This record gives sequence, C-alpha cells and structure tokens, in this order.
Amino acid sequence: MPLLLLNPNKKRLAFSFNRLPHAMVDPLESANNACNGVYQEVTAVCKQGQLKKALQMLFLINHHAISSDSSYTYSLILQACIDRRTLPEGKLVHAHIILTGFEPDIFLGTKLVVMYAKARSPADARRVHEELPERNVVSWTAMIAGYAQNGYFEDAVELFYQMQESGFDPNQFTYASVLPAFANLAALEEGMKIHQDIVRFGFQSNVFVSTALVDMYIKCERLEYARELFDKMSERNLVSWNSMVVGYAQSGYVSDALELFQLMPERDVVSWTAMIAGYTQSGDYGKAMKFFRGMQLDRVKVNSDTYTSILPACANLEVLNMGREIHANVIRNGFQFNLFVGSALLDMYAKCGSIEEAQKLFAQMPERSLVSWNTLIAGYVQNGHVDKALELFEKMDTRNVISWTAMIAGYSQDGQYDKALKLFGHMQLTGVKPDSDVFSCVLPACANLASLHAGKEVHEDIIRGGFHSNVFVGNSLIDMYAKCGSIEDACRVFDKMPARDVISWTALIVGYATHGYGKEALELFQQMQWSGTKPDQATFLGVLSACCHTGLVAEGQQYFDSMSHTYHIRPGLEHYSCMVDILGRAGLLDEAEEFIHKMPIKPNAAVWGSLLGACIAHMNIGLGEYVAEQVLKLEPENAAHYVVLSNIYAAAGRWSDVEKVRKMMKERRIKRRPGCSWVEVNNKVYAFVIGDSSKPETHDLFMVA
Repeated sequence: MPLLLLNPNKKRLAFSFNRLPHAMVDPLESANNACNGVYQEVTAVCKQGQLKKALQMLFLINHHAISSDSSYTYSLILQACIDRRTLPEGKLVHAHIILTGFEPDIFLGTKLVVMYAKARSPADARRVHEELPERNVVSWTAMIAGYAQNGYFEDAVELFYQMQESGFDPNQFTYASVLPAFANLAALEEGMKIHQDIVRFGFQSNVFVSTALVDMYIKCERLEYARELFDKMSERNLVSWNSMVVGYAQSGYVSDALELFQLMPERDVVSWTAMIAGYTQSGDYGKAMKFFRGMQLDRVKVNSDTYTSILPACANLEVLNMGREIHANVIRNGFQFNLFVGSALLDMYAKCGSIEEAQKLFAQMPERSLVSWNTLIAGYVQNGHVDKALELFEKMDTRNVISWTAMIAGYSQDGQYDKALKLFGHMQLTGVKPDSDVFSCVLPACANLASLHAGKEVHEDIIRGGFHSNVFVGNSLIDMYAKCGSIEDACRVFDKMPARDVISWTALIVGYATHGYGKEALELFQQMQWSGTKPDQATFLGVLSACCHTGLVAEGQQYFDSMSHTYHIRPGLEHYSCMVDILGRAGLLDEAEEFIHKMPIKPNAAVWGSLLGACIAHMNIGLGEYVAEQVLKLEPENAAHYVVLSNIYAAAGRWSDVEKVRKMMKERRIKRRPGCSWVEVNNKVYAFVIGDSSKPETHDLFMVA
C-alpha cells in the first residue's frame, strides 16, 4: 500500500497489470526474451565485421543468461576468429561459454576445435576434442586437419587410425585432410593403401581427394603416378593444376612444368612462382626473369615466395639494377619486413658486389634471423672482406654450422689456410657437428698447406660423421691427398667412391699429372671416357699437363684438337698456355711462337711466359728477349718477369743489360714479393717468409734441417 501511494499512476498501473495476458507476466521468460535480443544484436555487429565490438557486447551480457540464440552467436564469433586466425579473441569466446555454463553441442564444439587449430594451437584443439561429450566424423576430421595443417603429421595419421578404431568411417573430407600428412611423411606404402580405400569407397572422383592424392605422390617422389592420376581426373581445379606444375618444377622437370603451365585454364601466384622457382633452381636465370616480367604484365599479385624465387636469379645474373627494382617492388607490396625476403635481398646485393647496400639493409632490418646473419657473413667473404666477416661472426649470439662454414671458406679463399684449420678445430670444440660443406671447405686448406697429417685427421672426422660416400667430400679428399704428395691415398679414395662425377676423375688425373705420372693420367682419362663421363675444360688441362710432363707432343696436339672437334669445348688461355709449354719443353720454340701468333684469342702473360721459360731452358737468348718484352708489355708491374729477363741476360753474359733491368725495376719501383712457405714439423704447420728471422721457431727449424 505505501508503494502505491508513491506512485501517482497507481490506478492506471493496477488496471493495466490486471489486463496483461498471463503469458507476458512470466519474469523468467521476459528476461530470456531480453537476452535473445542482446544476442541478436551481438550477431548483427559480428556480421558487420566488428569482432572487437561484438566481444565487448558479449561480455556485457549476464553470465547466467542463456539464450536460444547463444549457440548461433558463439558460432558466428568463432568463425570470425577462425577467419582472422586470432587466438586471444577465440579464447575469450571459449571463456564466455564456460562462464555462462552453456553446454556446447557437437557443432559448436567442432567450431572450437577448428578455431584452436587454425590459430596454431593444436594442443588446445586436442583438449577440446577430447572433452566433447560426443563426436562424429566432422569433429574427428577437424582435429586430423588441425594436426596436419600445423605440421603434426604423425599425430594426424595416428588420430586417423584411432578414428576408425572408434567406429567412424572416413568421408571425402577426412581423406583430403589426412593425405597431406602421409605426403609430408613420405609414407608412400601407407599412402597407397589409403588410395585403395578411397577407390573402394568411391571418393576418387572428388576433386579435393584426387588433388590430395596427386600431391601425396609428388611428395613421395612418384611423379609418374601423380601424372597418371592427374590425367584421369574428371574434374580439376586450380589447386590440382598447381600441384602438378609445382611437382614438376621442384623435381627439375621444368619443360614438363611449362607444358602444363601453358595448358592451364587459369593461373595464380602459385602457378607463376612455381615456374620462376623451377627456372632459378635449374640455373636458367634468364627465363626466370622473363616469367617474373610475364607475371607482372598479367597483373598477378606477388607473394613472399615469388620474391625469394626471383631474387636468387638476379643475384646469379649479377643484375644489380633489376635487383634494386625488385627491392622497390618489395617495399611497395609491404614485404620489406619478411625475414626470408630480407635474407634474399641481402644475398642479391652481396652477389652483385654491392656490399654497402647489403650492410645498409642489414642495419635497417627490425628483426634478423640466423639466416640473415649468415647471408651477410657469406657476402663479406664473397667480396673479400674477411675481417668484416669475422667482426660480424664474433657478434653473433648463436651460430650454426653454416656460420662456421662461411668463415672457414673465407679464410681458405683469402689464403689464410692456417686460420681456416684453427677455426675448424674451434668449431668442433664448441660442439657444432661438421657437415659435408665444412669438410669441402677445410680440406682445401689442408691441401694448400700440404699438411698431410691435418688432412688425415679431417678424413677420420669424415668417416666418423658418415660423409665418406659424399661425392663432393670425396673429390676434396682426392685433391687434398694429391696436393699433399700422397697419390696412393688419393687413388684409394677414388677407388672406394660409390659414385663419381667429372670432378672426381679430373682431380685424380690432375694429381697424376702434377706428380709426373703422365702415363697413368692418360690411362685414367681413357677409363673416364669408357665410363661415359664427359670431360670438361679442367679435365683437358690435366690431360695436357700429363702430355707436357711426359713429352708427348703429338698426343698433346691430338687431345687439344679433340676439345673443340669432339667435345665442343672451347679452349681457354690455360689450354693454349699448356700447349705452348708442351712445344717449348720439346725444344720446338719456333712452332710454339707460331702457335701463339695463330691463336684466335689474344695471348696473355701466362701464354708468353710458358714460351719464355722454354727459351731460358734451351738458351735461346734472341727469342727470349723478344718474348720477355711481350710479357712486360702485358704485366709491367710483375717483378717476376724482370727477374726472368735479367736471368736471360746473365746466362748470355750480358751484364750491362742485367744492370739496365735492375735500374728499370728501381725507376718503376718494382719490388720482388718475398716467397712464403709452409712446413709441417711434428704434425704442426709453420709459415716462413724469405728473409724473415723474427719467428722464434726459425732457428730450431734450421737445426732440424
């Protein structure tokens, strides 16, 4: 009664209340209707793409309010999270479901599984899947797909079999989801069994299933099976075509990839990028550039994979301006902060010789990966900046085998062989396991130091590491043993190699020739030809050297002629120089001079130098003087040529001319470079320079000698 007195409209309210239908006075139903309205508003906001606002509205709803629209609203918001692959917002929705006490049906539970899987949280997806009160083929498939998409291929396969054990038969979507797992595990035998099941259940005509099968066979390196299946497909989509084109391109069958590419009814960025990558990997960089231009003309939007495929082509062609143009394109398309693209740009600038631009790019990178660091170190090494490479190497927080390999290669290429060996030892002490590339870099250091002991120690490491069957490592071992004077060990390595390439044969031929085993070198060359291995320029250099050491003039001329006539190899200056040496050593000086004058390319100082050495050996002072003049015209700064000319005059007793040469050297400020030698004593390598007695070991070494 007091309340009615406070209300001036009590009579009207009482009247109105009494006249309300009974169905509208239930407080619970009234609250439910209000809740339905709020959920509908949340749904509407979510449909407008305003996920953040939808979540804010969702959490303003009473946690105890459950509506008939709740499931649909939750599903819609979760789908928005799936589309955006956003985990925090998805977890908020899941938390709200738990707080309201809402029990998700199998449809909503599966949505949660998909949300966690797409947001790269397969462990959470599995927990939701395990807690579902009931499961069906859709929920199982969602979890299998989640594992496969996140790289948990073994888990995906295991769950696939577990699903069948639980009494659920796979459908076409299950097969399309699990086949990528078999593909990435290269599980061909199991994949073929799945293929049989697919045929038995009649799913092979499904374009998604058949495309997944094509991809599985490609990844299992059965291109012929993939192509046969592809040709039999009654329906193909863009993914089907791309799978086959990518498979051919990645396997090196670029012409087959091109054939399919040209037949494609439509193409996208994957199609074009596959062709660009295929040509780049096969070394046909010009065609890679052509396809990149074609892609631009076709107005196909590039992605990060396109850039990482085309930039190596620019690098190997050393087309800096084109590389800069692509860099500008990278920035316009917003890929400048992509780590893989950034590393490809670093590599391009370094290989194009613009190390300054590479440095600038590295400094501007907001985030750097180990690949970025290694790329710049390798760039410094390639451009001869070993000190800068070392400075960067020492700043690295973490290093891998590639980091160490780059530095070891840098020291070897710079002639600092002792430092290369020391760094290799340091790498082993840090626990980094060497790979085939490291061994291929450190063995030349042993070879150039003529350190047989160090070379044999590295050989032991190679055997322990299981790299003795690697053809590249084997080639380096042959070269090392040959240069260290142990031709027997070089032969043993060669004989034990399970596979040989042209470098293997050439390394031993050159080794034989260098040590005066000309007959053995030529016999090995015959065996090489019988084996079907085609010789290259380096092989013929070894063969001609063998003829030179054994005095086989006619044979040398025959091998020289066969280069162009039989093997279509154009002789280089080194081959002409070797041929002049063959003629000169045999005393055929006039023929050697005539040979030089008839050369189709301009002779360099090395070619004339070969004849000059023969002139001295055969005491032909007149010709020697003429040849020395030719050499000095080509290399006026080389002190060695002045010394040879001086020796010619001295041999003829022309002392005044000897004095003239010395005066000329003084006027031109030509200084002889002191010789340097490495000596191995008690398994330790020492470097000595002529005239340098500053080393404490010098006196002791002379005592040993």
